[in-house]
Amino acid sequence: QVQLVESGGGLVQAGGSLRLSCAASGRTFSSYAMAMGWFRQAPGKEREFVAAISYSGRTTSYLDSLKGRFTISRDNAKSTVYLQMNSLKPEDTAVYYCAARMGRSYYLTSDEYDYWGQGTQVTVSS
Repeated sequence: QVQLVESGGGLVQAGGSLRLSCAASGRTFSSYAMAMGWFRQAPGKEREFVAAISYSGRTTSYLDSLKGRFTISRDNAKSTVYLQMNSLKPEDTAVYYCAARMGRSYYLTSDEYDYWGQGTQVTVSS
């Protein structure tokens, strides 16, 4: 089993930045290959893909509309994945979820992920 705990969410003004963290425990990155993803869900909307990163960290993918503003990274020694969010907009307001997929390669759809965190709220005020 893998437990994922997100942190770093909060209230920020438009144009500001936040860095989300997701710490894994149970099965750690040093022992198991896990690709990681970030998803988000705004009120009244379906959960959507935000970003993903391979186990090695060499390959990443982003929702097209977020390219250039969001950056996903990972530190396998700390079993932690990060999401740096810059130039935030009110439409980025959502609960952000971290997800883990056993294996080296990531996928863009939520049903490919095996474990999920509880989510962290990000609210961007205008």
